[in-house]
Amino acid sequence: MSENNHYIIDLRRLSIGTHRFDIQLDDAFFQSLEKTEILGGKVEGQATLNLREEDYELNIAVRGTVFVVCDRCLDPMRIEIDDEQENVQSDEEQCTKDHELDLTWLAYEIVSINIPIVHCHQAGECNKQMELLLHDHLCDDPEPEEDI
Repeated sequence: MSENNHYIIDLRRLSIGTHRFDIQLDDAFFQSLEKTEILGGKVEGQATLNLREEDYELNIAVRGTVFVVCDRCLDPMRIEIDDEQENVQSDEEQCTKDHELDLTWLAYEIVSINIPIVHCHQAGECNKQMELLLHDHLCDDPEPEEDI
């Protein structure tokens, strides 16, 4: 994530007050992450940071599209993201030891929590060849009960 260093905010260098930051998460960002279910996408966000003497209030809004693997057909599928997390509050103890705030990672976490647990295309949108294979392996007959 070294190319995203401009999203790491040094809180010590900011003045008290409200600051706004634009955030871009693109294919390169998602592909740079290890162990993520997100294949790629384009998500734009805006962070509003209200820095106070002892703590801060952070609001992040994200909107865009990400791609994940469909659990049924294994093809990529599109998921629309549109969320805002308000009043994400923190104090100095929750900042990193360097008093930095990584807006990219926070935006990524908001995107992640908006992805459904089950990823499946809408009916009829899955890969037709995979649907045929799945249908061939369906078991329509109930399993016989064993006598105990």
